[in-house]
Amino acid sequence: MRAAVAASGLTRRFGDVLAVDGLDLEIPPERIYGFLGPNGSGKSTTIRMLCGLLLPTSGQATVLGHRVPEEAEAVRRRIGYMTQRFSLYDDLSVGENLTFVAQVHGLSRQDRQTAIGAALDSYDLIELADRRAGAMSGGQRQRLALAAATLHGPELLLLDEPTSAVDPQSRRDFWDRLFDLAAGGTTILVSTHYMDEAERCHGLAILDRGRLAVHGAPEDLTAALDDRVLEVTGEPANDIRRWLEIQPGVFSVTQLGTRLHLLLAEESPAVPEVLRAGLSARGYPAHVRRTPASLEDVFVAVTRRDARPVTV
Repeated sequence: MRAAVAASGLTRRFGDVLAVDGLDLEIPPERIYGFLGPNGSGKSTTIRMLCGLLLPTSGQATVLGHRVPEEAEAVRRRIGYMTQRFSLYDDLSVGENLTFVAQVHGLSRQDRQTAIGAALDSYDLIELADRRAGAMSGGQRQRLALAAATLHGPELLLLDEPTSAVDPQSRRDFWDRLFDLAAGGTTILVSTHYMDEAERCHGLAILDRGRLAVHGAPEDLTAALDDRVLEVTGEPANDIRRWLEIQPGVFSVTQLGTRLHLLLAEESPAVPEVLRAGLSARGYPAHVRRTPASLEDVFVAVTRRDARPVTV
């Protein structure tokens, strides 16, 4: 099966700044593929190169069988693009915005009416058809933006942090719609800062400083760290945390209420007992146990700036 998106050595410089550094990427069709990474990691720049809005400095990419940027116009007709910021017109109504987008995509009058009617129904916008976009809530504007991005039936949907300004319920509803689109044959590439959203993706790439740090199915990435994650419970948690942070082999410590979540630099069966004994010797009786890794552990392992990254 041919990849919906394939990139080889994709690179983009802005003066002296290397925003994307030799990215190799392959995204299968009809899947939701996530981009996760810190601010400035190259997520948005990569998406803009893939849709032909930004020329790469070097490297190449193929999107839906077309080379970009050489065949960018052919790519644009087959993709939908939703930016982080609302990009429709606040002074136009929902219906007027969708009509404008349909005209931009060159839909005939009959196809335009059919597509807009289906979009209003699919995205619960029928009762809002006459409301100005500027008077809508964040979740409503998000539904309108997704309706506009999918109005022409794109084969590939590019979403650049689309849920950054909406509440958790709206985010959940939004993802339900993305899975419906993927089940209908649409390939989706979505960048996000949210770990729970990244866990929903079929595949995931974590970018760091313009490079591909790690990629794979979320469950495979977390499984690779399962033997390096511990949970420590004891009091006083703050004092225990400070002591743990300076112990050899401890890569990071995160406090979760009264629990401490530890990521080890490498697998070591002896570490739990060593830490337990060390805490007890200092008058901190604590329970130390192994616990499954989270996607946040993977993210920290490969992107932490103040220490050598852990291999996943």
